[in-house]
Amino acid sequence: MYRTHTCGELRIENKGQKVTLAGWVQKARKLGGMTFIDLRDRYGITQLVVEADAPAALVEKATSLGREYVIQAVGEVVERQAKNPKMPTGEIEIRLEEITVLNKSVTPPFTIEEESDGGEDLRMKFRYLDLRRAPLQRALRLRHRVAHEVRNYLDAKGFMEIETPYLIKSTPEGARDFVVPSRMNPGQFYALPQSPQTFKQLLMVAGYDRYFQIVRCFRDEDLRADRQPEFTQIDCEMSFVEQEDVLGTFEGMMRTLFKNVLDVDIPDPLPRMSWYDAMDRYGSDKPDVRFGMEIHELTEVVKGKGFSVLDDAAYVGGIAVPGAAEYSRKEIDALTEWVKRPQVGAKGLIYIKVNADGSFKSSIDKFYTPEDLARIAAAAQAKPGDLLLVMSGPAKRKVQTMLGVLRLEMGGRLGLRDPKVFAPLWIVDFPLLEWDDETQRFYAMHHPFTAPKPEHEKWFYSNKKEDLERVCANAYDFVLNGNELGGGSIRIHNADMQKRMFEVLGIGPEEAEYKFGFIIHAFQYGAPPHGGLAFGFDRVCALMGGQDTIRDYIAFPKNNQGRDVMIDSPSEIDQAQLDELQLVSTASADNGADN
Repeated sequence: MYRTHTCGELRIENKGQKVTLAGWVQKARKLGGMTFIDLRDRYGITQLVVEADAPAALVEKATSLGREYVIQAVGEVVERQAKNPKMPTGEIEIRLEEITVLNKSVTPPFTIEEESDGGEDLRMKFRYLDLRRAPLQRALRLRHRVAHEVRNYLDAKGFMEIETPYLIKSTPEGARDFVVPSRMNPGQFYALPQSPQTFKQLLMVAGYDRYFQIVRCFRDEDLRADRQPEFTQIDCEMSFVEQEDVLGTFEGMMRTLFKNVLDVDIPDPLPRMSWYDAMDRYGSDKPDVRFGMEIHELTEVVKGKGFSVLDDAAYVGGIAVPGAAEYSRKEIDALTEWVKRPQVGAKGLIYIKVNADGSFKSSIDKFYTPEDLARIAAAAQAKPGDLLLVMSGPAKRKVQTMLGVLRLEMGGRLGLRDPKVFAPLWIVDFPLLEWDDETQRFYAMHHPFTAPKPEHEKWFYSNKKEDLERVCANAYDFVLNGNELGGGSIRIHNADMQKRMFEVLGIGPEEAEYKFGFIIHAFQYGAPPHGGLAFGFDRVCALMGGQDTIRDYIAFPKNNQGRDVMIDSPSEIDQAQLDELQLVSTASADNGADN
């Protein structure tokens, strides 16, 4: 037996017991004639002690231990003289009688402690060492707990966990697919699924009225903190339901997760907001409602004063930053440069200081009297001590989006985005379609299987562009702290309506048959009304853990270039494999790692 207990298990109640532990040496140190060893496993750390009068061979072996040596330790649980209240095992230590080195270790390239001295690239290269650190262990424990609670909740609600294929057919909508060549079908390719969307709908046609899957998905797109090329979804679908049924079921699931995992109560019921209200008030379809600082339209109140930037704008909006009237000119200039970055895209920034004494100081004093500025401030609900920041432009949604980004930045600077505060809500009533001026066609805002709201079907079947732009989707997103955690919709279950959707999206009958014939045909065999949603499992775990990035909540993630630097992937394959697959690589050997 390698161990009788783990390194996080022993307490003062175990005093006097002889125990055997096994794990990794966190550190070893000598104090006077005594040697202390911190032994670590994924359950915690226990202090071992070799006393000054211990046998010489034991002392010699203890002092020879290096960091990350794997050892077995046998000894008696005793009460610590210098207790450590910050450690669960801090009241006891093990008086060592025997040490066995199970495996030596070379010196690791960074410290394996709460705060490591290794940079991100180095820790990614040695991910198996980074995973020994307590922050990542906590992250993966939380991930396991969330998965366990999800399965328990959905099982109790009558859902069946059913696996769907990883090798599927590429689809024309959405982000890029990862493709896999077929050796047995030369010149043909599978795609890795971005979502099990069509398969879960086919399961509804097949009569499995409550399906779920914690499923791996793949998306070949540019990466950021909350995206990875392979990610995990909590994927769900239900038959014989309307929107209220779906929202009630999964609102309950999220409430259960927060209560059972974090002991946090979220509102019951959750607030709801239309997509149009979210854009008008927050400049985002995933608003962070932990704080106010809402966007206010100022278009009419600023016009007619001879300032062409505002007079000629189709939309003018502003946010009142609480208590920021004390910002210096230097700070405001720096903020103006910040909004000009490509990530925001503004051409400039107008400010109005509402001073504590009721006076005003503004970058547009030349054109606006104090009475004018007072009316503008009132329209933006700016109070004494606030700093009003104003943007304008020819496109309403673009200006609102820029103000939304600025709002989040100011919320962060003012400490209003506490990761321990959770403010979830549903966003509903999205536009069904998005018009693209460049291609002169509509695109599905969610995906082409989303049904229009029943009361908007008359516009859905219209051939007028303005009617189609009015159609709202029977769709919903679960939003938390400025992040979309999940989204879904009531699906189209009628073959004629699905054909109409393809027609609106510019997908001709032949292409629709080739790409989606299987699901159109399935709808002709008695498809029930159905709907569902999918949560981003990695993102749920990260936000519940108080983090913005999902990387620490995935055991072996990719870096920002989509590479696994630990195993050096993706990589070239040899000529024999290319020949067998009947493929020709056009990438040069020099830049193959970058392609």
